[in-house]
Amino acid sequence: MNCSSHIKFFCCGLWLCLSLGFSPLLRAEATRPELLELLRSGTMPDKEAAIEQLANLPDSLELLQALQEGRLMELKADGKLVIVNRPGEPALFSDALSKTVLDNLDKSQLSKINVNNRIRTLLKKAIALQQLNDADAGSRLLAVEALGKLMDQSSAARLAERLQTESDDAVAAAIRRLVLLDQMQNGNKEQRIQAIASLKTVNSQELVNQLQAMTETDGEHFKEADSDIRNLAAAALIEIKGRIQAYAAMETLFFGLSLGAVLVLSAIGLAITFGVMGVINMAHGELMMLGAYTVYVLQQWLPDYLGLATMLSIPVAFIVAGLAGIAIERGIIRHLYGRPLETLLATFGVSLFLQQTVRSIFSPLNRSVSSPDWMSGSWQINDFLSLTWNRFYILIFSLLVFGLLVQILKRTRLGLEVRAVSQNRAMARAMGIPSGQVDALTFGLGSGIAGIAGVALSQITNVGPNLGQSYIVDSFMVVVFGGVGNLYGTLLAGFSLGIANKFLEPYAGAVLAKILVLVFIILFIQKRPRGLFPQKGRAVEN
Repeated sequence: MNCSSHIKFFCCGLWLCLSLGFSPLLRAEATRPELLELLRSGTMPDKEAAIEQLANLPDSLELLQALQEGRLMELKADGKLVIVNRPGEPALFSDALSKTVLDNLDKSQLSKINVNNRIRTLLKKAIALQQLNDADAGSRLLAVEALGKLMDQSSAARLAERLQTESDDAVAAAIRRLVLLDQMQNGNKEQRIQAIASLKTVNSQELVNQLQAMTETDGEHFKEADSDIRNLAAAALIEIKGRIQAYAAMETLFFGLSLGAVLVLSAIGLAITFGVMGVINMAHGELMMLGAYTVYVLQQWLPDYLGLATMLSIPVAFIVAGLAGIAIERGIIRHLYGRPLETLLATFGVSLFLQQTVRSIFSPLNRSVSSPDWMSGSWQINDFLSLTWNRFYILIFSLLVFGLLVQILKRTRLGLEVRAVSQNRAMARAMGIPSGQVDALTFGLGSGIAGIAGVALSQITNVGPNLGQSYIVDSFMVVVFGGVGNLYGTLLAGFSLGIANKFLEPYAGAVLAKILVLVFIILFIQKRPRGLFPQKGRAVEN
């Protein structure tokens, strides 16, 4: 080896020694200023090491969050690191090291600290580790869930350490589940067996994925050499899949109930008018459409108060659709009593008129109605079962409307007169009940409830001129199946048909499921022409 080679070798060794001796990257515990300097001017590996050390230092959460959100910047003049605070905080800028307020700064004087995807992932983990010590149990639970997606040996060790001092039961249970998942993958045989036995009662998609991987033994997918553990994993997987099927059935039942709630809302108004007046109202769907457009209009007037607009639309839709119904009854239907075919054709013409009127005012395009925050999203019970809030509220709303309507018919003068006219119109007239006025108010009541049904429909589908056409046939099926004019029959029929539809759809498809339900109703009314709960009185006499 010549002299120049020796010199090169000596220089490389000297450079390596200097690097090992003076680079804060390799120090076991660098100071906070040194770590900030690495974030400012270090290479990407330097920044990664700095973030890992900052995760273990107290009071680093704000700094890490600022770096993750792109709010950690460098002052061009002297290289000082500055945090750009969020809107609403007292000061716009603060020193990243001392946290003192900095005045007379402008964003043009700052340059952003660059990060890559790997650093962003490390930041998520570091922030979650910092939040493990948060005073709020909800924040700690979110931190545990975040660490579960970024699990490694160091995270598992920190979680196991935190488990010894955790006071909140929900957080402790979440930590215990993650620790067991780690032991199931990386522990000794006894730990893995105990972990599988403990976790088989847990509803977790991640657990299913890991157990599935442990049971695969063919070719390149071979995951588990120990047959005892593989058999335990297979048994646990069978047990969990049984629960998954049960949760799927519960979710289908919920969707069936929510569909039934919509059918009940759309049908009870029709049941009143059909039962009392014997009128087949083909414009009932368009009255629902008017209620849906009422929500849209109010949300346009109150764009910043979606919840208030939605709540106000309930009484307003009832009034709008009710007045429209009274106008239809007084203007057209009262002249056609006793002529059902002509009434059907007349109300069909009214439905076309209302559709065209809406097209002329709002255009033929569908209009999107926004749901308030409290109706958005879903209730995540576990990884295999979630219930959407909008359908849950519609279900409750449907039952409330039904209960209120029953009370109106039982406890008010109008209800008494409606029941009298529906059972025997001639006798009601002889007793001095103004049957014409009762007909108008009854039609208005049924139409107003159709408007309320439109409010509910606006939260689960687009609002358009053809909205009512999708539900008019289903509404008539519910009324006929439950018994014409019987509210409790309508309630039972609506929920029954909704549940039947949802349970048939996975096997037969949406269209064929409706056809099968229709065939069932046709066969049913061959045996019971008056439905589940036939009406007594005038309906029987006629």
